[in-house]
Amino acid sequence: MIEPNIDEILSKLTLSKFRRSFKLKTTDLDYIKRKGLETIREHTYDFIFKRLAPAVIENDGKQTPMRGHPSFIAQHATATCCRKCLYKWHHISPNIELTKSQQKYIVDIIMKWIYNEIKTSEE
Repeated sequence: MIEPNIDEILSKLTLSKFRRSFKLKTTDLDYIKRKGLETIREHTYDFIFKRLAPAVIENDGKQTPMRGHPSFIAQHATATCCRKCLYKWHHISPNIELTKSQQKYIVDIIMKWIYNEIKTSEE
């Protein structure tokens, strides 16, 4: 897989009214401050491994909550919330187990979105 330019993809995602409607709330930003970005990255890897990486996901399209963790909000904002969105926006085929490289790409785009949200909140 040729790794797409994350900044380019994030820019395209902002053209979607639905995707750009997601923002981190103060409680999410406080949680990130308390836990640190490295812990958030570890949580994100775990969520992706368990909820998105398997070839067959029984509740695909419903496995990512809309709140409860900054990564969940980021997954919706970055279209990494389900395999259908992964295919539509990132051209990652459904019904096959995600490779480590694909999982890393997904975590990287989520973390970049979170970083951008933190940066925006500080301005």
